[in-house]
Amino acid sequence: MNTTSAAGARAERILATSVLVIGTGGAGLRASIELAERGVQVLAVGKRRAHDAHTTLAAGGINAALGTMDPEDSWEQHAADTLRESYFLADPAIVEVVTRNAARGIEDLERWGMPFAREADGRISQRFFGAHKYRRTAYAGDYTGLEIQRTLMRRARELNVPIIDTVYITRLLVSGGRVFGAYGFDIVDGSPVVIHADAVILAAGGHTRIWRNTSSRRDENTGDSFRLAALAGGRIRDAELVQFHPSGILEPAEAAGLLVSEAARGEGGILRNALGERYMERYDPERMELSTRDRVALASYTEITEGRGTEKGGVYLDVSHLPREQILSKLPRVYRNLIDLQMLDITEQPIEIAPTAHYSMGGVWVRPEDHGTGVGGLYAIGEASSGLHGANRLGGNSLIELLVYGRITGADAAEYVSGITDVHRDPAAVAEARNEMRRLLGQDAAGRTVQPADAGAESPRLLQRAVRDLMTEHAGVVRSEAGLNAGLAKLAELEDRASRVTAHPDIAGFDDLAHAFDLAGSLLAARATLECAVERRETRGCHNRSDFPEQSEALRGNFVWTPETGPVFEPLPEAPDSFRELAYAAADDSVQGKLVE
Repeated sequence: MNTTSAAGARAERILATSVLVIGTGGAGLRASIELAERGVQVLAVGKRRAHDAHTTLAAGGINAALGTMDPEDSWEQHAADTLRESYFLADPAIVEVVTRNAARGIEDLERWGMPFAREADGRISQRFFGAHKYRRTAYAGDYTGLEIQRTLMRRARELNVPIIDTVYITRLLVSGGRVFGAYGFDIVDGSPVVIHADAVILAAGGHTRIWRNTSSRRDENTGDSFRLAALAGGRIRDAELVQFHPSGILEPAEAAGLLVSEAARGEGGILRNALGERYMERYDPERMELSTRDRVALASYTEITEGRGTEKGGVYLDVSHLPREQILSKLPRVYRNLIDLQMLDITEQPIEIAPTAHYSMGGVWVRPEDHGTGVGGLYAIGEASSGLHGANRLGGNSLIELLVYGRITGADAAEYVSGITDVHRDPAAVAEARNEMRRLLGQDAAGRTVQPADAGAESPRLLQRAVRDLMTEHAGVVRSEAGLNAGLAKLAELEDRASRVTAHPDIAGFDDLAHAFDLAGSLLAARATLECAVERRETRGCHNRSDFPEQSEALRGNFVWTPETGPVFEPLPEAPDSFRELAYAAADDSVQGKLVE
């Protein structure tokens, strides 16, 4: 159905579905599959091509205590490893749900044709990742995420799940504390879209794109989930807890932050500063380059800030001493990427790298049992949600989280919509979303142009870069109260300038309007991150405070943020008896036979 409210305004499309899934990566697809299998009408939408979702970049593997290699492994041990690696900031109930249901997630993928690596007798192969007691990471070469996305896309096609991957959702529609749909636009032709839905599952990723160096692409992880949930009445948990990967490339600028796989260190790569020193001897002499992500990232950051980095602000990762055959067979993706992007032959020259924002361990606050947000009919899953990872993510856990909660949330949403007896759609909520978009396009409430195209307008792209520079300078690997407060002062200036942003669509499409909304999400996510980081006056996992270098037991809990209240501290419950002792047991920090995270 199409409507137009004013001459010259683009037709507003109206769509309807029982459940709307926002995001077409692994989490969104798994939830959509569950709904379709239960016979519930579902529509999945996303702002980038589904076949190239962020899930495809996950290389290492997916965790489950299958016991195929180490029969003594158990979900309890997996839970203990997860909680300990989170520095005890993960929600124990969420940890239990994921680890108890992990094997089921693997079984689902197997049933749908996932090409897992296998042993000669047909068992799924499992390998060590850092901080795991046993071998529990299943994989498909170094393309695990890509194969999972392909498997889920194939199953979604079999079920005829409708996917529209050119729709940018700008607002969730809420009335009386219940969601009734979403508003957005088509990136290609700019047509506004109203989607009526009885439930919404938010699977639109995290906020790592708000740093200058990041493993995310330009149009993903810009804080969309934070903004959509917060404006709908949801809450944000652990915004300050962001995992920085130790090795992102610095050039070219458009690819800054692209990951060099940790397999490069696992195969024997050496980290050196600009003076040629193998600096990990100073930070972790036992594990050296095979230390954990947070320690290696902090070590590299320290070398750079203390003046031992390169002129471009990096350090060197060198694999050139390894046999060429080993590099080509074990690190083919790294070799190919560096040739393509820099014409750099890693068999002969070192790679210039720096820490890069990699994973949002915080996100929308959710209930452990169903990942409901507290807003009626609104759920959040995947990197959009929070509670599993705390202050350091256990390698391999992000992919299994998608499978477990995608299924559980899809099932709960199916039950929720089947029990609805009345739906209230508020025209005022739709009008607010519509008018927000029109303001950005320089139009009045009737859709008429009200200002010259360039009248005092700010560029969303330039302001996005300013946000990334601000967060890199003031909320990077190491933070301080003075630096964070300086960042907040700069952020206030950017928020004021953002009120004068105007989007300029062109013949190529409505990317500029998408950038304007990316900016809005980034600004909200940046504020949540900075304000929570100020309050976490301790050093724990990924969160390093130069002015509070010790861990504080009083802060074993989460900062939960809303635009109205700012950060509010919520203590965490103890782990259940089933895995508490295992979590507090001494961990094996050896690297013998193990890959890094």
